[in-house]
Amino acid sequence: MDRRFAAFFAVCAVVIAAAGVKLVMRRGPEPREAATAPVIATPPPPAATEPTVATPPAAPDPAPAAAPRRPAPKAEPAPAAPAPAPVAATPTAGTLRIDSDVPGAQVFIDREFVGVTPVTAKDVKPGSHRINVSAQGYEGFSDTIEVAAGPRDVQVNFKEVRLDANIEVVHKHRMGSCKGRLVATQQWFRYETTDKDDGFRAALLDLSTFQVDYLEKNLRLTLRGGKQYNFTDPEGNADHLFVFHRDVEKARERLKKGDRPAQN
Repeated sequence: MDRRFAAFFAVCAVVIAAAGVKLVMRRGPEPREAATAPVIATPPPPAATEPTVATPPAAPDPAPAAAPRRPAPKAEPAPAAPAPAPVAATPTAGTLRIDSDVPGAQVFIDREFVGVTPVTAKDVKPGSHRINVSAQGYEGFSDTIEVAAGPRDVQVNFKEVRLDANIEVVHKHRMGSCKGRLVATQQWFRYETTDKDDGFRAALLDLSTFQVDYLEKNLRLTLRGGKQYNFTDPEGNADHLFVFHRDVEKARERLKKGDRPAQN
């Protein structure tokens, strides 16, 4: 029996060996490992050295904080001085503002038409100027005024009666005569003379008779109460008597219509 096992093991060993040879022939020779170049290790680059920073010395402990001070009060700013007012230019010409109690009256300055009231005349040269103002149904206004640089108001009241007339006369008595002056205003009519017995004063409307005789060169008037006077011109000029009578009679007629006498 031992021989049988030995023969069996011998056969198996031959078979295994043959199989191994056959396998080696089929696979071929083992390839040699390729020669590899020796790897040289590259040393790492030297690390950048950071600059050495000097460490500052430790700060000393802070002193204990002082108690906070209150801020000093701020001074109030001084009020700004007001800006000076602009200085107005000094006028070199006059300005006339002309008005009347009758609207639409025509105004002339030195015979040049300016406009109708109310009207303003600008750039009037300083000095004397003649003003004429007229309104329909009323006696014209005429006056010479002095114009200065700057504004001036001129009021013309047509509805007010103004009268300023006077004339040198001779009072003819029954026997003899005396010289004097007749003066008429919007309120009074008087005869001024050195003969105190002949002089008189009466309201303008108290003349019951007021007539002029141009040919006789005589002005006759009668006071309310009956006393009569006859006057003539010292030079025998009837024109003086006529103009005086005309001006006084116009004022009397307006007063009779209700116009008011001007208050001087």
